[in-house]
Amino acid sequence: MRVLLIEDDTVLGTAVRDQIAGDGHSVDWVTRLDEARDAINSASFELVLLDLMLPDGRGIPFLKDLRARGDVTPVIILTALDQVSDRISGLNAGADDYMVKPFDLAELSARIGSVARRYSGNPNPIISHGPLEIDLAARSIRKDGKPVQLTAREWVLFEAFLQRPGQLLSKGQLEERLYSFDKEIESNTIEVHVSRLRKKLGANTIVTERGLGYRLGAG
Repeated sequence: MRVLLIEDDTVLGTAVRDQIAGDGHSVDWVTRLDEARDAINSASFELVLLDLMLPDGRGIPFLKDLRARGDVTPVIILTALDQVSDRISGLNAGADDYMVKPFDLAELSARIGSVARRYSGNPNPIISHGPLEIDLAARSIRKDGKPVQLTAREWVLFEAFLQRPGQLLSKGQLEERLYSFDKEIESNTIEVHVSRLRKKLGANTIVTERGLGYRLGAG
């Protein structure tokens, strides 16, 4: 999942970035709202983590503007504002969750997973796909009962297919998932990772539509 982190505190921002990157997500981190707007206008994100007090403005108007534009990207607010009225304001503005600083990083990971599953239409963290048993919350996979180890990049790509079963994903859409992992993505990066996923999960797990992209196969 590609995440946009909007946080001006460098210590907290570093901790949050490292935590969710360690969970297998790709992270774009900005410290200002104007940078956040540029990021959203130039890339596609599956989740936004939003601080409410930024150097160039407040997060609530930013969130309201996002929703007014019809953007339904899930948003989790991360803030030191802990009054009930602040929480109500954030949720009414369109936030999906609200966490008060300081918070436990493991809880943040759990909240992110919960919101992601809700938006993917599958609140159950454990799903089956052919011989695969996939625990979305733990980010673990078992094939025919045996554990399969994926790298962070492999998981990010496989998760993209799981979130859009049956849908065709272009090479460009898949490359977007990896941008925060590598400053430069080589022309054959997607092909290499797809090949590795097939070796680990099954040759028919990902199907190539020549010249168009890839989609989740029967497993």
